Amino acid sequence: MRRDSLITLTARGLFCERGDFYIDPWKPVERAVLTHAHSDHAYRGNGSYLVAKEGEELARIRLDPDAKIESQPYGKSSLVNGVKVSFYPAGHILGSAQVRVEYRGEVWIISGDYKLTPDPTCAPFEHIKCDFFITEATFGLPIYRWPNPNEVFAEMNSWWRRNRERGKASVMFAYSLGKAQRVLAGVDDSIGPIFTHGSVERLTNAYRNAGVRMPKTTYAGNVTNKKEFAGSLIVAPPSAQGSAWLRRFGPHSTGFASGWMMVRGARRQRAIDRGFVLSDHADWPELNRAIRASEADTVYVTHGFSQEVARWLNENGINAVTLKTQFVGDDALDLMDEESETKLPPKWRV
Repeated sequence: MRRDSLITLTARGLFCERGDFYIDPWKPVERAVLTHAHSDHAYRGNGSYLVAKEGEELARIRLDPDAKIESQPYGKSSLVNGVKVSFYPAGHILGSAQVRVEYRGEVWIISGDYKLTPDPTCAPFEHIKCDFFITEATFGLPIYRWPNPNEVFAEMNSWWRRNRERGKASVMFAYSLGKAQRVLAGVDDSIGPIFTHGSVERLTNAYRNAGVRMPKTTYAGNVTNKKEFAGSLIVAPPSAQGSAWLRRFGPHSTGFASGWMMVRGARRQRAIDRGFVLSDHADWPELNRAIRASEADTVYVTHGFSQEVARWLNENGINAVTLKTQFVGDDALDLMDEESETKLPPKWRV
């Protein structure tokens, strides 16, 4: 990035000097514009935040209780020190947004995390033309091509039914924000009761408040008769794997919903019974479609397989540059984004 660019990379994050704001900063700043509420993009401790209206409640859950948060709907623009800022759907999770920054006809899109696959739990990705496009590359290799989600959910339902017939509980590990709600929206809730981990339950309620259809769920900590878990589906964050919390469910089978389940050996490394390929990030074809549709003069590629994607783009006539940011992606959220039970309010402790 040039020093005189509208957006530059600093030690605190992506910075718009003209507007005096940062996008997804990873160190405390006075004014932050956020793409979404995952903790590798929504760090605490900033002076103020601007988020997409659709993700405001999630931001209030994830950020400091007294955080100063302002929001605006998708497509509506505001002036921040003379710089035009607007949000457009990223299709990643509820309220996820691409940040469009414009000044004197120069347009930047900071896409955050995104996917193009249809998802009933969030607004679909919207292609926006720009001069400069900043893209993630979490799954930026040709091997990553997602199966049809309907087929994945059919596999989940079959696995759950078989476990139910055997009197086993089905424990599905899924990141508590985004992936868990996508699983809940996709499974067949007529198979049996669904229970949730505390962190999943409160975030799922935020989805309900936003008008997203969710099946009936029960917070697992409210169940006194452990026999109720037999044949049920329990949705929990990856951080619950191997914990004493799982003992309450009796005989159970474990599953994991993630794009990494496409990698050979990932299920064995995770020590789970079933892996389901379900990602909230763009796969290889989607990355290429989004980048080309942007018609950007320069594409900045960050996180994951950024060097591989940048090299591919340059070899195919698109000017691309790698960009080192501290966005870590959902593959690390089981370590840093899932709140421990001891940090939850008493009513959510399991």
